[in-house]
Amino acid sequence: MSVFGGMSKGERNRIKIRVRTAMSSQAQLQGRYLGGRPPYGYRIADAGPHPNPAKAAAGQRIHRLEPDPTAAPVVQQIFSLYLEGLSDKGIAARLTRDGVPCPSAHDPGRNPHRAKVAWQQGAVRAILLNPRYTGYEVWNKQRKEERLLDIDDVTLGHTTRMTHNPTEQWIRSNEPAHAAIISPERFDAVQALRRQRARNQGRQERAGKPSARPYALRGRVRCPLCGRKMQPATIRDRVYYRCQFTDHEAALHPGLDHPRTVYLREDIVCQALDQWIARAFAPDRLTATIQALVHASAAASAPTSRRRPSRPKPAKRSRTASAASPATTPPSTPTASDRSRTASETSHNAFTQPAPTRRAHSTKPSASPSATNTKRGPRP
Repeated sequence: MSVFGGMSKGERNRIKIRVRTAMSSQAQLQGRYLGGRPPYGYRIADAGPHPNPAKAAAGQRIHRLEPDPTAAPVVQQIFSLYLEGLSDKGIAARLTRDGVPCPSAHDPGRNPHRAKVAWQQGAVRAILLNPRYTGYEVWNKQRKEERLLDIDDVTLGHTTRMTHNPTEQWIRSNEPAHAAIISPERFDAVQALRRQRARNQGRQERAGKPSARPYALRGRVRCPLCGRKMQPATIRDRVYYRCQFTDHEAALHPGLDHPRTVYLREDIVCQALDQWIARAFAPDRLTATIQALVHASAAASAPTSRRRPSRPKPAKRSRTASAASPATTPPSTPTASDRSRTASETSHNAFTQPAPTRRAHSTKPSASPSATNTKRGPRP
């Protein structure tokens, strides 16, 4: 069976190469629209019968992109606002304030899973970086990657994920394929401005800001009102975690009673964490804490082993669970990681603002708060 399986996989790869080569040639030489969701500002239009006589006889037709009379002016406005000096976030806030429907609200049929309340800066960024607005067809911006569920047992199959390709691997048409919304010169000016802004900031776009001060609870504290991560800041030599509720966020959470800014002092949370760690790892409670860690490790490994219920592997799961158990190396001294793991459980008690309309985002621990976040051990 392994020989036939290898032959089948080889033939499958050859078919994939032939199909991708043909699609690449159609996009580059003919400017063919090869399907997929149209970009915001365009809609799909009929382009006549299929050039293949057999497919044309079967009633198949090809399509092309044409400007959407409602959304195309919005795309032009986005490029103009960026050239005037507004950032992606500022443009999103301006469009939301002006009542312009966001892409998911403009086309709800293709976006039933998305919120349709406000513009996001990620949507503005995607529009500003899309070269298809210049009238040229672009293909191969993404690819599908197949990753094995278990490298030790290939019979469990694989999962398919979409991955973005580098810009140099994109396939562009040699000639304009549809009506342009933005001129190539205007598009190039926006890209040059984005690179200039990135250089002026001393970092690449969308990279994390460097910080000389270590924040013990960075990325661990969430606002109990809106559920967003709170951002650290140093104010008068004190470390705070704050949640700023701007007009843009108010549009995303209509009707939510949220103060303009919520502050949380780090020393209050760390003091509560130190007290909890001292109680959880006291000599009289050390055994119960270790048992809670063992149960949490087994619960964390259970979803991974149930990915394919049709082919269970009880022996392998038992070895994984036993290896993931920290019972053989019990913790003796609290560390900084223990402090950061339980930040979300204790941060709610330190808030000065109540949560009258929505429950807190953090969950209460059953036996030990750190047990719910225990990492899995190494594979046997």
